[in-house]
Amino acid sequence: MLSLPSSSSISRKKYDVFLSFRGEDTRKSFTDHLYAALKRSGIITFRDDPKIEAGEGIAPEIFKAIQESWCSIIIFSETYAFSHWCLDELAEIIKQKNEKGHKVFPVFYNVDPFDLRKQTGRVQEAFVKHEERYKDYEDKTKRWRIALTEVANVKGWHLNNRHESEFIGDIVNKISSKLCQPYSVVPNGQLIGIDSRLEELNSKIDIGEDNVRIIGICGMGGIGKTTLAKVVYAQMSPHFEGKSFLADVREVSKKCGLVSLQKQLLCQLLLEEGFNLFSVHEGNVIISHRLCQKKVLVVIDDADNMQHLKCLVGRHDWFGLGSRIIVTTRDEHLLRSYGVDDVYKPTTLDDNEALRLLNLKAFNSDQLSEFDFIQLSKHVEYADGLPLALEVLGPFLCGENKDFVLQILGGCEFLPNIGIDVLIKKSLVTIDENNILGMHDLLREMGRKIVKQKSLDEPGKRCRLWEERDVYHVLTKNTATEVVEGMVIDIKRKNNKTFTLSADAFLKMKKLRLLRVLSLPNAHDLKYLSNELRLFEWHGYPLKFLPSSFQPDNLVALLLPYSYIEQLWKDNRVRKPASFHVSSLTYSK
Repeated sequence: MLSLPSSSSISRKKYDVFLSFRGEDTRKSFTDHLYAALKRSGIITFRDDPKIEAGEGIAPEIFKAIQESWCSIIIFSETYAFSHWCLDELAEIIKQKNEKGHKVFPVFYNVDPFDLRKQTGRVQEAFVKHEERYKDYEDKTKRWRIALTEVANVKGWHLNNRHESEFIGDIVNKISSKLCQPYSVVPNGQLIGIDSRLEELNSKIDIGEDNVRIIGICGMGGIGKTTLAKVVYAQMSPHFEGKSFLADVREVSKKCGLVSLQKQLLCQLLLEEGFNLFSVHEGNVIISHRLCQKKVLVVIDDADNMQHLKCLVGRHDWFGLGSRIIVTTRDEHLLRSYGVDDVYKPTTLDDNEALRLLNLKAFNSDQLSEFDFIQLSKHVEYADGLPLALEVLGPFLCGENKDFVLQILGGCEFLPNIGIDVLIKKSLVTIDENNILGMHDLLREMGRKIVKQKSLDEPGKRCRLWEERDVYHVLTKNTATEVVEGMVIDIKRKNNKTFTLSADAFLKMKKLRLLRVLSLPNAHDLKYLSNELRLFEWHGYPLKFLPSSFQPDNLVALLLPYSYIEQLWKDNRVRKPASFHVSSLTYSK
């Protein structure tokens, strides 16, 4: 599982770029064109208002804008050094560079960096005037000189009689590339296991080829498909003329329709508003017509049916040469049927990566912290160093009401109120608006893997059983042991329909605490149930009574919907257990 953090050093800045320039030289020409190009590329840029330039000193909002920008582009034009305003800006930019890591990108617009560095030529003329004007403020002109020298030594862009449109395109691509580098956006270590997976995915995308390629990323929920697509999108977008990331396509198409997604695609790729589409057919026509000559990068995230691909991806010739279309989905058959060029299937994390991820999510560190594990284990029982939630909540109680889960865990003496809250804070489980408990798919898989590794060859020696194949094996081969504490019986396969549960099926499971029978073909008698049961659920319970030997002192929940039960116990002297909270005999006969 891969996951992006919610913030970064770049995203916390108000502006991506601060433009420093001499208004008289370039405001209505080069600077205006550069500003428009940056804006079209989605780069948030500060350009001063000419109205605030009046006055002796630099306006406070200019200093604030510099401090709130990730980088500055300084456009050195012929009379830049003549402006005390520009030199004050420059001094503040260099101060931010040296103290805060502010990035600086100089543009030498028909000027020689040598004159700036050595303060010769027109720069020398400017300083003669400045030093006369500010002869009582020697520190000010000295600070300006130092700033000029320092920035003139930074590698920048030189116009050199090039076409300005091409020159501006190079600047925008460079800034975009710097902003989009994944490791300047994502702190080191936050993407566990990403390097090897990115390398393999990039080889399939192959942006070096001048053709159109449609690539699928396929795998189970939570394995990192969207995160991989986000990182690739950030890395590669500077190499394309247009880019579009359509997130959560499955959900958005249900709520808003495919036409809304087609509009979003066109707006993002063409940087235009107001596409009036009235049908997906009309959208298909406009997409194929407007984009067929444009090299674009498109991500279709979480597609789940053929219409998504037909209406958003279409055919290869909908897009210009060099375009790359990336589709994430759980459905490999969808990709193969559509005829994508290649499919990448991310692998799950290995054991070391999984442990690093759990530590990162739970403790903000990818290193094993024994202290943190001990602290958390005061509230939540652990199994092999991982929360019991991974073993119990995943296979047995996810998808249930939180209050019901708390009662069951309380009966198991797992300190549920504190434990669940800790797990929520650590992002190991979630509670939705309907108070239903959820867990990330991969965390659930991790829990199941932990249980299976306790006995690879014999499932009857595992503490919990839920897969039909393993349950069928244990019940038919009578291989259960006292180790078994939880079991889900859901036998649906046709070749298992003749199975009949033995009367002594649970005899060896002395420590069984959670038993859920969702589907079971045949059961004619039952002699034993563990007295340790906290949850006993059996849909269509076929008998008139519970076993006479069953002492339900620890029972918390009894759920027997659609059952044939007539009386819970033959012996009416059995009292309702003190721990008993939930019962349901819905639709029972």
